Amino acid sequence: MSLGETVISRFPEPIRSIALKHRELVKFALVGGTCFVIDTAIFVVLKTTVLLEKPVTAKIIATLVATIVSYVLNREWSFKTRGGRERHHEAALFFLVNGIGIVLNSMPLWVSRYVFDLEEPFVSRAVQEIADFTSAQIIGTLVAMAFRWYGYKKWVFPEADARPRRGRSTEDEEMLGHS
Repeated sequence: MSLGETVISRFPEPIRSIALKHRELVKFALVGGTCFVIDTAIFVVLKTTVLLEKPVTAKIIATLVATIVSYVLNREWSFKTRGGRERHHEAALFFLVNGIGIVLNSMPLWVSRYVFDLEEPFVSRAVQEIADFTSAQIIGTLVAMAFRWYGYKKWVFPEADARPRRGRSTEDEEMLGHS
């Protein structure tokens, strides 16, 4: 049994049933949470140091690094049984979907800074930082996440059970109620 399924098996009902039924979404969310932490850390470091005057550039770089991590984790864990494409085609589609995701993720920050002028000297430093975090890390991430979930399932990993499940026995399936 995988680590994720071991954790899920300890959840109380009906949460366990929902999590098992939607395990792909749960894994996608966990990968997303991990990449959110990576993205946020890189964004904050870049925005407060070498890219002080270029927050959108900092956001794009941070999202790009998190996207590379996301590809590996999603391909090998979240969508490990999905596929249907040659690996190079799958990777190209993944990065195309994520390129659109980067634009969707960065747009709220761009609007916040350059349409609403939520930056110094028009607002205080605290308002600028709250607006940057809210627009880039919350609004942008949620919009891009919804698009990525759809894009991965529709174009990148379109066929369910295209790759065999690894490391799971019939006994594990029966224990989890998937016989």
